[in-house]
Amino acid sequence: MTRFTRSLLAAATTFTFSATALAADDTIRIGFYCPLTGGSADMGVSARNGIRLAFEEINGMAGGVNGRKLELVERDDLANPEHAKKVVEELIQKEKVVATMGVCNTGVGLATIDAFQNAKVPLIVPVSTGTPLTKKFAGAPENWIFRVSPRDEVQAPFIVADALKRGFRKIALFADTSGYGEAGKNDVEKALAEAGLKPVSVQRFAVGVKDLAEQVKEAKAAGADVVISYTVGPEAAVLAKAIQAQKWNVQLMGSWPLSWRNFIDGAGSAGEGTLVAVSFLQQAGFQRRNAFITAYQQKYNTPVIPSPMAAAQGYDAALLLFYALHQAQSTEPAKIKLALENLGRQVAGVITTYDRPFSKSDHDALTGNMLVMGVVRKGAVDYAYKEDAQRGFIVQRKAQ
Repeated sequence: MTRFTRSLLAAATTFTFSATALAADDTIRIGFYCPLTGGSADMGVSARNGIRLAFEEINGMAGGVNGRKLELVERDDLANPEHAKKVVEELIQKEKVVATMGVCNTGVGLATIDAFQNAKVPLIVPVSTGTPLTKKFAGAPENWIFRVSPRDEVQAPFIVADALKRGFRKIALFADTSGYGEAGKNDVEKALAEAGLKPVSVQRFAVGVKDLAEQVKEAKAAGADVVISYTVGPEAAVLAKAIQAQKWNVQLMGSWPLSWRNFIDGAGSAGEGTLVAVSFLQQAGFQRRNAFITAYQQKYNTPVIPSPMAAAQGYDAALLLFYALHQAQSTEPAKIKLALENLGRQVAGVITTYDRPFSKSDHDALTGNMLVMGVVRKGAVDYAYKEDAQRGFIVQRKAQ
């Protein structure tokens, strides 16, 4: 890690604590749940590894929080809402976690966030971008759901704006029938409506689909000049291959799962040139980003991060929670929540430098100005625009 990060973590140890704050006789248990197997594992494993990396640095450099190490209690939710409910119940009731980082799939999130809200335990979502997650309890007296990922409410307009900038007007929208696909479809249609447009074709399909030839034929017959995808990596690869098989020279673009390794590898040559909205790329940038990429590669002995965006957001979510614990001087969930909403110091992450990322009324840490358009080139995701590559060396702060 950089000297800057070392000094930042070391500075955290100068916080003072009340006598009743944190005992030094055990660990601080933090929950984590995401898919660690199956078609959505790229994001789950990457997020978990990013969090593990942060915890290792926090425990090693800062000694944890007031002498207590952070312990990550991990669960594989299998991207299955019903199984995830059991996992969350176990984390809250049996493992007695004081906070949790989790939710990769929007459908899983919609099925499980009530448990955290009812138990009054903070949940930080480092991966899922489904707009409803942080909105569901926004009107409640207390909202226990936080997020460190760009919600689709900002991703969808970003994608649509780029499509329009490129001269596309006849949009075919492919969205799966999961909670993620449904929410994303709604956000894309809303963004199009604001531009005075409607999709010329809307195609829905189940997660796990193996053939989209008929849906692609329909979209092509409708005269679409661009295809916007809102699904996860493996299904997006099926879509790309179906487009290629019909020799249809149309631009494929869409939400961040198009940056996953299982899309890039699964689509092969059919994925070349695909455009994707992301908050983080595995490309050179400012110092902290470069240090994070190198640390991840060395720690997990891999040149390629399966989902760089999920890994980076997981890492940053862990840092924000770490500082909230320090500021709270307590492991009481209510005090942790209050600290998250009122963080009193800047936190240098790898997506951005966080300066009051949350408030009582705003639980989304990332804003649209942090997004860039990536493009799949030769088996990797690069910057689609030269100016974005240049901006990658400058920290983009949250838009107020």
